[in-house]
Amino acid sequence: MTNPTSTTASPGARAGRREWTALAVLMLPLLLVSMDVSVLYFAIPAISADLEPSGTQQLWIFDIYGFVLAGLLMTMGSLGDRIGHRRLLLIGAACFGAASLAAAYANSAEALIAARAVLGIGGATLMPSTMAMLRTMFSDPGQRAKAIGLWSGVMTAGIALGSVMSGVLVEYFWWGSVFLVNLPAMALLLLLGPVLLPESKDPAPGRFDWPSVPLSMAAVLPVVYGLKEIPSEGWNVRYVVSVTVGLLFAVLFVHRQRTAASPMIDPALFRGRGFGPSVALNLVSAFGIMGSAYFTTQYLQSVLDKSALEAALWALLPSVPIGAAAPVATALVHKGVNRASVVTAGFAIAAAGFALLAFAGTDSMWLVLASCGVLAVGGVIVMSQIMDLAMGTAPVERAGTASSLMETGAEFGGALGMAVLGSIGTAVYRHDMPASAPDVARETLGGALAVADRVPGLTTVAREAFTNGMQGAAIAGAVLLAGAAVLAAVTLRRVELHIPQEASEPEKVPA
Repeated sequence: MTNPTSTTASPGARAGRREWTALAVLMLPLLLVSMDVSVLYFAIPAISADLEPSGTQQLWIFDIYGFVLAGLLMTMGSLGDRIGHRRLLLIGAACFGAASLAAAYANSAEALIAARAVLGIGGATLMPSTMAMLRTMFSDPGQRAKAIGLWSGVMTAGIALGSVMSGVLVEYFWWGSVFLVNLPAMALLLLLGPVLLPESKDPAPGRFDWPSVPLSMAAVLPVVYGLKEIPSEGWNVRYVVSVTVGLLFAVLFVHRQRTAASPMIDPALFRGRGFGPSVALNLVSAFGIMGSAYFTTQYLQSVLDKSALEAALWALLPSVPIGAAAPVATALVHKGVNRASVVTAGFAIAAAGFALLAFAGTDSMWLVLASCGVLAVGGVIVMSQIMDLAMGTAPVERAGTASSLMETGAEFGGALGMAVLGSIGTAVYRHDMPASAPDVARETLGGALAVADRVPGLTTVAREAFTNGMQGAAIAGAVLLAGAAVLAAVTLRRVELHIPQEASEPEKVPA
């Protein structure tokens, strides 16, 4: 069996200029993959005018990318451990670039949906592969923590930048340009990746467990689909059944991993100190960040009456402090502050962001933006430290699997945050709307604004009801994240970062 290649000289060896240059190259595709989650926000009107999709097709144009991405993360993480992370990264880059080109020039809704699905496949290869590459290139704990902090910041910023970039591009070019911007970064990765990036894989991975692939997708996709639909459609029986079916398949998937001779997800990962708590705490952090985003984007547009592009530009402000959050947290840990204390503080800061949001009124733009900034800073502190803990605990040969589990947990957390907090906000909104209001106005704020010209005073009442709902959800979010702070303090108190022994490192051979 071919031994993996690595640029790491020895466990704990410090990375040099080559590795940091490689990191910069890796950040470009990571930024674009995260931006593609929100890149259609402003392009969809132009797409609708050009391709004339049905309502269902328009939803799939939006959602298919995220669904495929979430469903394949575990598969691609495990596959990368077997065939090599650099190889999978380059395959994914080629796939992502080709799909971007196809999406840009799609001449029908069906073609665009298919291209977005292939983009999701490419994204699922890129996300765990980039993190696995960091684990290989940065074996020194301090440098790895800094690299992972950058990774977390780029991932978070990409989602915010995607919507703004699409607004600017659609303003001056045609809608296909939002996909063409992916091509230069993917070309650069394909050109420089073979030169700068090390190859690493499990030297004895065993046979790939193909039955686990459909089981993992059947576990992830129905749950994510149901949770994402519940905030807008309510607890419809169809979505509850979808979530239930996904959870049943999740039980079957876990059973398969515990009994298969060569499982996709090695259960031994969860026996490493700190890995299980890291997955759970990362999920809770994503719950808070995405749950708040469900309200704040609507608040800026529908309560403050900003245009979509104006709202996106204002929403960039909370992203400004994110860049300093992870480096400061990393510096504190390496100056001797206990990691559990830093993660606990991160959750406490995020909870304070929700607490600020609970005081927002119908004309509180600066308070809402400040609360988003505080929440995002706390979330990034948690995510960067938890990811570093998880990747430091996981053996190098399982880096792709470990990364994919963390990212899948974040997908679940984000969907769950929107479902739970969105449902709380919707319940308060419907309770506060007068019984005399039209049925469509009692359902959503958007419905109320659509018929507001026929009902005097409805706009003011609906905006106040929505804001009350946001306040209720914010209180729930603050309580949850405060509880997560306590949980982090308890579960991480005695967890020490486990540096794999030299025997766990892949054998080094010339690239």
